[in-house]
Amino acid sequence: MRNFYSAWLMLFALATAAFAGPAADGEPLKIKSDSLRSDNEKKTATFEGKVVAHQGDLTLHCDRLVISYAGSTQQELSRVEAFGSVRVLQGPRQATGAHAIYDPKAARIYLDGSPKVVQGDDVITGKVITYYVNEQRSVVTGGPGERVEAVIHPGGKNGGAKP
Repeated sequence: MRNFYSAWLMLFALATAAFAGPAADGEPLKIKSDSLRSDNEKKTATFEGKVVAHQGDLTLHCDRLVISYAGSTQQELSRVEAFGSVRVLQGPRQATGAHAIYDPKAARIYLDGSPKVVQGDDVITGKVITYYVNEQRSVVTGGPGERVEAVIHPGGKNGGAKP
């Protein structure tokens, strides 16, 4: 069980790179979409239509990606929001949902809209999955008619390190 949670935390730590911009090792963030609208007054950049953001071995897919920034440059992020068919892939790990928000000031990633994190045969679902980046902890909550569910295959079946 420890293997799954370690891998899950790693997935969201890596997802932060996709939401937050260039990784520490300097790999560029590449974004492809059908269109891009930039609004300097509102300090936003909106990518729409089959959005694919790629950095290193991490890929984010969604229908629309809205990047909001603060300050005078586009390097200081204030919020990144992904809408529609959100899918974050990194190696054998995948996180999906209808909507995701990265709040760099609070160092949190929210995933909602039937969120699911999968590694191999291990799966965790709930109403909202929240990952606290700096604390390397996560909270999965259920809601009315929707409980948290985890399916975990013990013994390192999915390639994780042994405890």
